[in-house]
Amino acid sequence: MSSMDQPLILGIETSCDETGVGLVRGCELLGDEVASSVDQHARFGGVVPEVASRAHLEAMTPTVRRALDSAGVKLADVDAIAVTAGPGLAGALLVGVSAAKAYAMALGKPLYGVNHLVGHVAVDQLEHGPLPKPAIALLVSGGHTSLLLVRDLATDVQSLGDTVDDAAGEAYDKVARLLNLPYPGGPPIDRAAREGDARAIRFPRGKWGDGTYDFSFSGLKTAVARWVEDSVRDGRELFVNDIAAGFQESVVDVLTRKAVDACLEHGVEHLVISGGVAANSRLRALAEQRCAEAGVHLRVPRPRLCTDNGAMIAALGAEIVAAGLPPSSLTLATDTSLPVDRPLAA
Repeated sequence: MSSMDQPLILGIETSCDETGVGLVRGCELLGDEVASSVDQHARFGGVVPEVASRAHLEAMTPTVRRALDSAGVKLADVDAIAVTAGPGLAGALLVGVSAAKAYAMALGKPLYGVNHLVGHVAVDQLEHGPLPKPAIALLVSGGHTSLLLVRDLATDVQSLGDTVDDAAGEAYDKVARLLNLPYPGGPPIDRAAREGDARAIRFPRGKWGDGTYDFSFSGLKTAVARWVEDSVRDGRELFVNDIAAGFQESVVDVLTRKAVDACLEHGVEHLVISGGVAANSRLRALAEQRCAEAGVHLRVPRPRLCTDNGAMIAALGAEIVAAGLPPSSLTLATDTSLPVDRPLAA
């Protein structure tokens, strides 16, 4: 089947602070527009849910319009609506789901409430084509750090491990605050680390060799805080670049080691790394090195597709439609803690 014969899926993403709208046919990305409210949250050092919800309300219609224009299609051309039903912030999710219901009802098209986390994996297909079955996915973002066994994006996603406290992206934000670096913390720490020596300070590796695929970054964050406090107390110069490099090396060391170990244990030859932290340069470099040494094929979407966007929701919607799964009801409810083994919300 050619891409033009496949249904056109409109995807809407509002789980946190980005209003994303994407248009996808099969594995072809046609339109992808994002309106971010991150600047409105920066002065608070984190996302304020009420601010995010209002920003989604203001951005929804203009973002849909821009996505349609960039794809060169009309709203009437859309065959199905996919929307993030969870997990995410309650108010933010409600804005997206309400908009999706309105579009579905107005157009007389089916509605699919889908899983934000699985969407982060599905988006890789827009960059590298159909995902091999099975695959291991390392999902690393501000709110989630998970290892998944993906046998089928639409019907069979299994959690192998998750963070027991802070997600990796959350740890980046907190350490950036300790170092007086801007929010969100991922990009500034990545930039600072390039100028630092990752061997100067060896910070602890949480759950390094515990025999699980779970993660922990709270202790690492505390170790960095103590290092900074001791340096200030003792009058030592605070080498921010070295601290950033040592912190980042601890994070990516654990992430890549556990991801490759999961591939080897399960006999899986393909690893996908996705989520906002997947844009990190050191994570990409170390993953490439370790995958090459282990004979594992690495797939990482381009940075724009790693952060929250509507394209990833449309991509997962396309998989669910292709699988012939029934659409969601117009009474679809949001689920702030939707489990990853449910790609399609009830």
